Amino acid sequence: MKNSRSLILLVIVPAVAVVLLGAAIFGSQAMSDSRLDDDARAALAASLQTSAPIELANLQEVRYGYGVCGSYRLASDEGFASFYLDTQSGEVELDVNSRRFNTHCGLSALC
Repeated sequence: MKNSRSLILLVIVPAVAVVLLGAAIFGSQAMSDSRLDDDARAALAASLQTSAPIELANLQEVRYGYGVCGSYRLASDEGFASFYLDTQSGEVELDVNSRRFNTHCGLSALC
């Protein structure tokens, strides 16, 4: 009886605690990424003035999480176009030649 209680207290309880902690950490990260996708879709839809489904690809957080660079396409389009989303203001930059886009999403900014 005493040995089984020791096994439970020393092995099983800490193992369950570690699993629960890991699930909480990785689960919150997955929810955060999903929320970011939804925010980017909503900002793009408002900027493009469309209600068509938007597919996102190659999302990358920049500026320590204050911006997102990525590619999008509407359901009716064949190719992807690039965008920059300022997550603080919700503003979307679609012009890949603009200074704002190149500053945050250019190759030198990502390396």
